[in-house]
Amino acid sequence: MRARIYRPARNAMTSGMAKTRKWVLDYAPASAREVDPLMGWTSSKDTQSQVRLRFDSKEAALDYAQEHGIDAEVVDPKPRGANIRQGGYGENFATNRRTPWTH
Repeated sequence: MRARIYRPARNAMTSGMAKTRKWVLDYAPASAREVDPLMGWTSSKDTQSQVRLRFDSKEAALDYAQEHGIDAEVVDPKPRGANIRQGGYGENFATNRRTPWTH
């Protein structure tokens, strides 16, 4: 069995970092998905692709994979740069602006 260990990226629709702290082990699909000719639903006979395990650390995920004989590939996250402005959010409401603020 092949699996991938990674830390998920944050949701692009929000500014929050929820569900990005833990490491995830996802199994690679063992068989291709099939389209049902009558209903058009997509199905698969592979139930391992539905399993998603969460771990507190990368080492815990690697230990689990080694104990269960899973060939795991680790994908390290890219570092996120800070998005800090000079004046911060309060700069939007500053009374000492040199130019008028318009939308």
